[in-house]
Amino acid sequence: MNNHSKKLPVVMTIAGSDSGGGAGIQADLKAFTALGTFGTSAITCLTAQNPSEVRGILAVTPAMVTLQVETICAFFRVAAAKTGMLYSAAIIEAVAMTIKRRRIPWLVVDPVMIATSGARLLRRDAVSALCNLLLPLADVITPNLPEAEALYGQTIGTRRDMESAAREIGARYRVACVVKGGHLPGQTVTDVLYHSGHIYFFRSARLRVSTHGTGCMFSAALTALLARGYSLPEAVRDAKRYVHGVLKRPL
Repeated sequence: MNNHSKKLPVVMTIAGSDSGGGAGIQADLKAFTALGTFGTSAITCLTAQNPSEVRGILAVTPAMVTLQVETICAFFRVAAAKTGMLYSAAIIEAVAMTIKRRRIPWLVVDPVMIATSGARLLRRDAVSALCNLLLPLADVITPNLPEAEALYGQTIGTRRDMESAAREIGARYRVACVVKGGHLPGQTVTDVLYHSGHIYFFRSARLRVSTHGTGCMFSAALTALLARGYSLPEAVRDAKRYVHGVLKRPL
């Protein structure tokens, strides 16, 4: 990290609030701070949840989501942004229009669809809006295996399947794509990055702990590192290390 700028970049998360503190904007802001950036947030939904269940979801109006993003961008020079839980087609449309207007240098899209507990965090009728309006604006997409299967349209059961999915999704939306392999069995977790026609593999030992919020942590860490000037492969590598380090210190 010694070769990277020590200036504190401003980053933004556009995502839901997790009352349990383990995922959503709470996890994002912790990652932003830990990795040397100044975090801002636009809340899309309030959730009543803890690591084992989601009891309720209250969506913020699309106009209020837009106002939050515009107000942040009116004051700060945002170096990178990420999206997480967006929930509805109307919110996705509002976010896409605002991102397009503001031209933020880096956009990381974590295509949050289902919580670790099984609760649906993206309405079924919003998937097409995600694919048609937001993914084409992204620089990087970070799906887990179920999300990658939804975007890829095929079952992913092996590392070779992950590689094919990353290539297909990346080529389709003209973005970099990180397919996270935590849902595959085995003692090692392998993530696959497709970037500029190349494939990269990132491996770590599997930890037998709760994985609630790990997708949020990873995409937020990636956003922070990109804002600090890391190359994409470097940022993926160190974002994965950050998440692994957090998981080694469970509550």
